[in-house]
Amino acid sequence: MQADAAPKQTILIVDDTPQNLTILGELLQPYYRVRAANSGERALRAVSLQPRPDLILLDVMMPDMDGYAVMERLRADPLTHDIPVIFVTAMHGAESEEHGLELGAVDYITKPINPAIVLARVRTHLELKQARDRLSDENEWLESEVARRMRENLMIQDLSVRALACLSEARDNETGLHIVRTQTYVELLARHLSAHPRFAEALSGDQLGMIVKAAPLHDVGKVGVPDSILLKPGRLTPEEFETMKSHATIGADAIAKAMQQAIASAGPEAAEQAARAFHFLEVAQEIAAGHHEKWDGSGYPRGLAGEAIPVSARLMALADVFDALMTRRVYKPAFDLEETTRIICDGRGKHFDPDVVDAFVACREQFSDIATRFADPLPDEAGAA
Repeated sequence: MQADAAPKQTILIVDDTPQNLTILGELLQPYYRVRAANSGERALRAVSLQPRPDLILLDVMMPDMDGYAVMERLRADPLTHDIPVIFVTAMHGAESEEHGLELGAVDYITKPINPAIVLARVRTHLELKQARDRLSDENEWLESEVARRMRENLMIQDLSVRALACLSEARDNETGLHIVRTQTYVELLARHLSAHPRFAEALSGDQLGMIVKAAPLHDVGKVGVPDSILLKPGRLTPEEFETMKSHATIGADAIAKAMQQAIASAGPEAAEQAARAFHFLEVAQEIAAGHHEKWDGSGYPRGLAGEAIPVSARLMALADVFDALMTRRVYKPAFDLEETTRIICDGRGKHFDPDVVDAFVACREQFSDIATRFADPLPDEAGAA
């Protein structure tokens, strides 16, 4: 069976003289679907009907609304902006032709018309429109495909980060909900501080999202701490605590090595792109290395103080301590919100950035809600599971 012929393209001819409409209509009808309008107002109504015209042949000299005015209205409407228009007029001056082209017309045909020229010009501009439409459709498809793959890559990236974080937590006495809680606390603090003059730059653009995405990797270095220390059911000795403290450096070094290997394996051509793609790991390295630093310089591993501590690590520091205080550990019971708040406020300007503590106080009830919503199961519940 023979395939159906492609539907005819639609041409709208606009002229206030019936004879001109007849001449153009008879010339074009064997090849195209033709509509006609004898005024500017009717042309604007006709152009809204489906299927919309693929091309408009527009007379210039018409009463009430001339072709130039019609053209301006067509270009002002997003639905008709891209329909190609050929002016057909008895005006022969270069000035009028230039004006029409400046308004956006694709061509200019003078009366009396030459049938062969009209058909050639019409065919040429319809082919150009088809090519533009195909290119536009292909670009839209490519954009949607790129967006889809980006979403998939980001989902894989998020799952990979969470899986790695859960692996480190699986060796600890904490549950995976610690990751969820601390990540949510960090996001809450970051959003509250994003308009603060001291934090606006560090939390601008996609930086805030990168910090939130990287937060689950804060304790990834615990995979390098011996089980005898990591799983000890009680307080650590000073020597054991020194070993435990090494998890900050172990995590930061592991992330740095992973980035270096990824960039090296990408080759020189893709190295810059790979570096941008792994920007969130640079933030993760900051958090892993710096979330135990203290505002007064008494923290570890480097003894950084004040503004030398990255913003990401300052946010993580408070989130991590809040979670440690509010949850039960083998060496301590869970503290209530009031006691936890008192301890954190006592650390203002010593353990924590003062403005980060102020942000916590402002968001304290939301912190409490998060702690309740993602609370660890009780021991008997965990055993039953």
